Amino acid sequence: MYEIGYNHRHDHNFCINRPGGSDNWLMLIVKTPAHFRVDGKDIRTSAHSVMIYTPYTPQYYYPATNEYFDDWMHFLPDENEQQMIKELEIPLNQPVDIADITDMSAMIRSMCFEHYSSNEFKQKSIDLYFQLLILKFSEKLNRQKEMHDRPEGVYSEKLLWIRQSIYRWPSRNYSIDDMAKELSLSRSRFQHLYTETFGVSVNKDVISSRLNKAAELLKTTDLSVKDVGISVGYDNTSYFVKLFGSIYGLTPLQYKQSASK
Repeated sequence: MYEIGYNHRHDHNFCINRPGGSDNWLMLIVKTPAHFRVDGKDIRTSAHSVMIYTPYTPQYYYPATNEYFDDWMHFLPDENEQQMIKELEIPLNQPVDIADITDMSAMIRSMCFEHYSSNEFKQKSIDLYFQLLILKFSEKLNRQKEMHDRPEGVYSEKLLWIRQSIYRWPSRNYSIDDMAKELSLSRSRFQHLYTETFGVSVNKDVISSRLNKAAELLKTTDLSVKDVGISVGYDNTSYFVKLFGSIYGLTPLQYKQSASK
């Protein structure tokens, strides 16, 4: 392991352009839509993709939206690890969309912690995490291949990832058009498939996730009603108060006061 980073954020001007690549391997776990240039062709990836560059392979990638988040590591696998990568048929120098990168990102986080620690067995721990990371990557690839054989199955994991994201980061601006684009579906087809899969519309899920978080903040913090609304994605306080009341039967202030009793 040479260097490693977890959950790094860049703006829309971010761009990596290394015509000669690097003298080591590079793994990227990209959490936002991005563009990769491979053999002179631009490839747009979804908000959850993995790219592994081998040494001296040209590296060129940049955001496809207004921000870019990724985990990354520069490393040099030993012969056994390279053989493992080969036997598992891990794609190299080609971006791969993955429905859910949550567990893989968590492993990078643990590896990052070990790398910058003074732990006695940190190198052994990193090696084990790396092997587990490659195994999980292979599992996800195999699962995706299996799901392609089922009607609508190809969308299942990506829909689940979208729903998990909605509840994990309620304040984000969730555009139905953008979400549909991630699955290469029309707006109406995406909405139908989402409702069919989860029994609730995507709009209702967005509202539920935001108001659930708002209720939690009203109970556990001293934030004002206005600041709570802003923190969950509602800049219009009047609209937030009306929406909250329609679900909870109380205004945010009444809810906050009742929770403190």
